[in-house]
Amino acid sequence: MSSSLNRTALYQAHLDSGAKMVDFGGWEMPISYGSQIEEHHAVRTKAGMFDVSHMLNVDVKGVDAYAFLRKLIANDVAKITGTPGKALYSCMLNEQAGIVDDLITYFFSETEWRVVVNAGTAEKDIAWMNKQAEGFNVTITPRRDLSMVAVQGPQARELVWKVRPEWKEKSEGLTPFVAALLPNNTIVARTGYTGEDGFEIVLPSEDVVAFWKDLATAGVQPCGLGARDTLRLEAGMNLYGQDMNEEIQPYQAGLAWTVSLKDESRDFVGRKVLETAPARNAFLGIKLLDRGVVRAHMKVRGASGEGEITSGTMSPTLGFSVGFVRMPEGAQAGDAVEVEIRGKWLPAVLTKLPFVRNGKALVE
Repeated sequence: MSSSLNRTALYQAHLDSGAKMVDFGGWEMPISYGSQIEEHHAVRTKAGMFDVSHMLNVDVKGVDAYAFLRKLIANDVAKITGTPGKALYSCMLNEQAGIVDDLITYFFSETEWRVVVNAGTAEKDIAWMNKQAEGFNVTITPRRDLSMVAVQGPQARELVWKVRPEWKEKSEGLTPFVAALLPNNTIVARTGYTGEDGFEIVLPSEDVVAFWKDLATAGVQPCGLGARDTLRLEAGMNLYGQDMNEEIQPYQAGLAWTVSLKDESRDFVGRKVLETAPARNAFLGIKLLDRGVVRAHMKVRGASGEGEITSGTMSPTLGFSVGFVRMPEGAQAGDAVEVEIRGKWLPAVLTKLPFVRNGKALVE
């Protein structure tokens, strides 16, 4: 593998654990540590941990930070002011309302915010943010000195407190999508990408190896990108570059709920197009009724017309293949459809999302 790839502070720890490494968005990351299926089930039944340090934490500070973020993203950060640590999921759009990236924004104070962006889009995102910041009194600072670990599963929080009991007092009362701000640049957020409870923890890179090893000793299963993908897909969570990109608007990716048009005076980037020429379609789950596995870019046909799979996998929790599908408006859960797999049209059914939440199957 090319040595030009970026590596996280946990790179050696992954090798020491027997991880199979792959190129992911320019980063050398673990795809699995042996059995991707075992890693998946560990998160659904107990606890697993993911190195997500390739994602970039970005500080947004200054007297205009609030006004700048209200312009930058399609959701409205006014929703989270007042509660330090509160988080908001949103899309950052271009002028055509295509999705530049999806991200999480944290409120610390009126003048201090944190944005977490995806790994493969990080450099593009920083350039875009700096361009949009012209005329605003803000500083945008990438925090490559920080690492991030997601600990997910029904026992995740208890196991984090077991190895870091000093974090418990401030993080025990957190509700979903709120973070605790701890000393030494540490943040414990009740967020995640698996459909299970747990924490995403940001901490200085010099502290992350000891934390990772302590979690492993406590019985938390190291998990790679393979399990992360099957978990997020079961949980109905989009992946940037696969289910959405700069050509896709939020309404085409099941993300209408992340767009706030309530304040008519808020002129965020892409708003005009969303109001005057929105692109819409149905974005649903799909369950394959035959043997096989649905994958991205496979064609789908049904009474509402033709569509395309954006993500697909064999679901370890459900025991059958599921995916996301972009269909014409009018398609709905329960519709019978067919998927083209290796030249054959196989029966399938459209479903609601998610497929799994908190370990329970929502689609049978």
